Amino acid sequence: MVSQIATQGTLFDLQTVLDYGQSILNVAQELAKSLIDHRPISTKTIQSQMNRHFHGTAAQGKWLWKDAYEAVEVALVLYLRRQGIPQNPLEQLQLLESFCLTHTRRSEEQLQLQQFSTPLPLAYLVAMAGQVTSNDLVLEPSAGTGILAQFAKLQGASLMLNELAQDRTKILRRLFPGTPLFSVNAEQINDYLAGKTQPSVVLMNPPFSSSPKVSDRNPDATPRHINSALQRLCDGGRLVTITANWFSPANPTWRDTFIRWQEKARVLLSVGVSGKVYSKHGTTIETRITVIDKVPADKKDVIPCIRETLELPEILALIEQLPGRALWQSAPVKVAAAVAKVVKLPKRTTVAQPEPSAEIPDVVVLEYEVVEWTATDGLKDSLYETYRPQRIRIKDALPHPSLLCESAALALVSPPPPTYKPHLPRNIVSQGLLSEAQLESVIYAGQAHSEFLSGSYLVDDSWDNVSVAAQGEGNAVKFRRGWFLGDGTGAGKGRQCAGIILDNWCQGRRKAIWVSKSAALIEDARRDWCALGGSEKDIIDLSNIKLGDPIGFTQGILFCTYSTLRSQKNSKSRLKQIVEWAGADFEGVISFGSNAIL
Repeated sequence: MVSQIATQGTLFDLQTVLDYGQSILNVAQELAKSLIDHRPISTKTIQSQMNRHFHGTAAQGKWLWKDAYEAVEVALVLYLRRQGIPQNPLEQLQLLESFCLTHTRRSEEQLQLQQFSTPLPLAYLVAMAGQVTSNDLVLEPSAGTGILAQFAKLQGASLMLNELAQDRTKILRRLFPGTPLFSVNAEQINDYLAGKTQPSVVLMNPPFSSSPKVSDRNPDATPRHINSALQRLCDGGRLVTITANWFSPANPTWRDTFIRWQEKARVLLSVGVSGKVYSKHGTTIETRITVIDKVPADKKDVIPCIRETLELPEILALIEQLPGRALWQSAPVKVAAAVAKVVKLPKRTTVAQPEPSAEIPDVVVLEYEVVEWTATDGLKDSLYETYRPQRIRIKDALPHPSLLCESAALALVSPPPPTYKPHLPRNIVSQGLLSEAQLESVIYAGQAHSEFLSGSYLVDDSWDNVSVAAQGEGNAVKFRRGWFLGDGTGAGKGRQCAGIILDNWCQGRRKAIWVSKSAALIEDARRDWCALGGSEKDIIDLSNIKLGDPIGFTQGILFCTYSTLRSQKNSKSRLKQIVEWAGADFEGVISFGSNAIL
């Protein structure tokens, strides 16, 4: 994906700007077709797709073979996302990897940061050892191209990702949109995430002996990565890590390190992995899988360890014998009561808010603090200011995974203090499924929707003509206030729409209408809804229902396009079909792809 911008010299001096992450994703989508058809990915195919999407050849310096290898790895992620984990996983994943090129060329950045991605079969074993479930929040501190994260996602887990390399961060942002994503040195991941949500599982493949801005080999990098991740892990959580084989409890150099960890955590398994596993990545380095539960060990000096390197089927047999996960507890979510300190809202007609539905587990009222705000600095020389919610503070809410900004002029305008409190599952905040800025949108949307516009109106039978009704006139209706979402790219507008629908869903309003410009965007709607804990079956595709037939669902999110709304034949129309399904007592959300939410 590219765009053209005018450079400083002249309006007609155009420069092509490449969206690296999207370009890699575009290449990967084409390569994934070969994998789905069980065809090897040839060098010719890769070169052709890279030349196409990077608008030039490797010889012209438009792309590196490192980029091509990243695209192949992303293609594996897309294959898993579409096909799921196959039958006979280990054997089939090894076959799938055999369809990919062997890495034979490396960039300086790969060597400096020791970017050796996790081979697909090994990633499967690591996720198996983690015993990941849909209740988990999984942190991958060195996320690479997201292979470990994808195996966790297949189990329905929520994700937190970190990746220091900027190119890979761009890939992850496209591959896992809306997922909290950080770009810090994972040796200090606990310090950087201080006060943030604690994961229940950590899956990691850190650099073995490399630290940022340290030119020499640094074997201490491995224990620093693991130690910081262990500190961030919640009590009772599980950490599974891939390391070099030399980082072993049986190695006298590192035995004291493992003994210290045993004071707060217990090593369940440490086993060497045959070097053949990394052969497709251009090396035969022997590695090691270590599984640690954050539960103090009974005997600090008793550490299970298999010195030998084993083949993957043998390691799978060991992992299948691991004990079940300990009961884990995340840090409790404590929030302050909302207090409007500055402005009292004028009295308006409001809609009563029902109690949270008993059908949805662990629904809570989202509490927050309304804070005073004044523009003290005046207009600055900069065009943009970093954005964060100005009037509210939500305890333990995560910052948005990407940097948000607003115009300097707009930053001087104070938003009104809200009073509306959404009803959401507790893990929306505790697992960072919606960022602080996205939660702000849910709050202000609910504030608008709980109020009516002044006056009453008459609507004719066509629903096209609206006129002002006289006071006390029969058949008059009142309209709720709408809310316009004007965020730009990267704010996660689809996720915010899903959050607003979820708030209403948790309060018993189980019908919603989601209108978009393209039928293909139903997959984005499903992704955003499922990311917040919803079911894919909740999204109803109107195009699958015959025009004029009744919509036989008592609840759900009806997805349609603007062109669908125009469809009509004889006396039948899509609009009439939707209105009849919604019913006269409809009080749900109507979301339009132009970002207006009614």
